[in-house]
Amino acid sequence: MQFARLNGVTLHYEVTGDVAHRPALVFVNSLGSDLRIWRAVIDRLAGEYAMLAYDLRGHGLSDLGPLPLTIADHATDLAALIEHVGMRRAIVCGVSAGGQVALALAAARPDLLRALVLCDTAAVIGTAAYWDARIANIEAGGLDAVADAVLERWFTAAFRRPENPAYAGYRNMFVRQSAAGYIATARAVRDADLVAPAGRLALPTLCLAGEADTSTPPALVAALAALIPGARFELIEGAGHLPCIEQPAAFCDAVRAFLALPVTEMTNVSH
Repeated sequence: MQFARLNGVTLHYEVTGDVAHRPALVFVNSLGSDLRIWRAVIDRLAGEYAMLAYDLRGHGLSDLGPLPLTIADHATDLAALIEHVGMRRAIVCGVSAGGQVALALAAARPDLLRALVLCDTAAVIGTAAYWDARIANIEAGGLDAVADAVLERWFTAAFRRPENPAYAGYRNMFVRQSAAGYIATARAVRDADLVAPAGRLALPTLCLAGEADTSTPPALVAALAALIPGARFELIEGAGHLPCIEQPAAFCDAVRAFLALPVTEMTNVSH
């Protein structure tokens, strides 16, 4: 395990591959998860990229730090971590809340990035009422009180079979996160509006959506792609909110294909 003290908090991270000689690929986890959601993707891309995955503040083994917490705070952490591990011109891939962090990083520190992969995310996710209701449920009953509803959005019915040990394992991951950390980032997502930064983005961007995602449905992800100049949009079949878990091979294929394009072809002006 690797840890760094940055911006007054300790962040847990893992680096895979040769940072000095491989293209840099950075993964940002979703609300209620940690860097383990990327394991199947990292295993498939090993040897092709130098990869950085980490736990957002208040998630996994990372500190929560002072409150309130914003998406901009998460982006500041990520910028410091990318510099700490010596990466340059990284491709940053974020899912859900992690996608908002990636967008905020691109707005604040475009010098650190080469391209973006925004997975199952949006410039605005949910409504204040939606997030306030979820936060109230967690405050009353802990993460277990919302786990089944959240994981119904995360995964397809085929994945949520009781006999699937992976589903049980990811449910354990969710309920064992810090409730305080979850609430802090839920409030950050509730208050985030990245419409304007998305419209100013000047980086090659791929927007991916699980076809069965009900948290950030494909139409919402496509709307994000429409906001970003030249962004490409693709569906991943057989996946809900976290294609990196349900369909890691298809996820990797989409990322590889996008990054293999000449820079002049990375954008899709017609969407």
